[in-house]
Amino acid sequence: MSQGRNIGPPLMNLLNLRGLPILQQLHLEEQLLRTSSENWCILNDGTNAPTVVMGIAGKPSELLELEVVMEDQIPVVRRFTGGGTVIVDSGTIFATFICNKDDVHGVQPYPRPIMHWTSLLYMQVFQGTADFHLRENDYVFGNHKFGGNAQSITKNRWVHHTSFLWDYEVKNMAYLKLPTRAPEYRSARGHTDFICRMKDYLPKSEFFEKTIASVGSHFSLRPIKLEAVEASMTAFTHSTKLLSKQELAEALGSHPDYKADRVQL
Repeated sequence: MSQGRNIGPPLMNLLNLRGLPILQQLHLEEQLLRTSSENWCILNDGTNAPTVVMGIAGKPSELLELEVVMEDQIPVVRRFTGGGTVIVDSGTIFATFICNKDDVHGVQPYPRPIMHWTSLLYMQVFQGTADFHLRENDYVFGNHKFGGNAQSITKNRWVHHTSFLWDYEVKNMAYLKLPTRAPEYRSARGHTDFICRMKDYLPKSEFFEKTIASVGSHFSLRPIKLEAVEASMTAFTHSTKLLSKQELAEALGSHPDYKADRVQL
C-alpha cells in the first residue's frame, strides 16, 4: 500500500549523521531521490574537510578563485541540484528533505512553493530566537544570510537541501569570487558582511531537537542507520562529481585574466 493511502501522517525516514563527507552525502541524496519511493530527512553535523560545492550549472572560472583553490588543494564538487556555490566544512550543518510530491499536501512541486514550505518548518525552529525569514532563496536573520538552499524536482519527487552556517572560517571565503548574479538584498556586500553564524543565535542541540520536532509535526518519523540504507543500495551512476585537477586547470587556463606563470600545477 502506498504511503499516500495510509491513515495518519506519511512516513519519513530520519538519518541523523555526524561528519559524513559531503560528496558521500550528495551521492546518497541523489540515489535516494532517483531510486527510492520513500520520504527522507537527512541531518549531517559537519563534513570532514573544507570543500567547495557548486550547483549543477556552475562554472569554476566564474565562481572560484581557482589559483588559490588549486594551490591549497581544496576539493571542488559539482552537485546534482541547482543553486549557488558554497564552501563547507566541519562548521556547516546540512539538512535535506527528499519527498514524494503527494505526501506534502498543498505544496505544488515547484521551487517557490517548496521553498516556502521549508521556511515554515524552520519558522517553528527559530521562533522566538531571532528575526528569521526566507529572503529570495536564502534563510536569513535580519539581512544576514546563514542558510543557502538548492533543489531538484522530478516527476513525482523532489529534494530540498540546505547548508547552514553554524560556524565558518573567514579565510575560507577567499576561495569564492563575488557572484555576478547575487540576491538584491546582498547590496554588493562582501562575504563576511553578508553572512552570519548560526551559533550566535541558538545552541546546536536545540537546532537539531527543534528541527526534528518540526518535521515530526508533518510526518511520522522513523530513525534509520546509514549502514542499513547503504546495505540496500545497488549500483547507481551519479551526476554529482568531484572535479579533477585537470578540469580545474582547464577552467583556469580558459579564464581571460589567467597568467600561465602564476600557478604551479
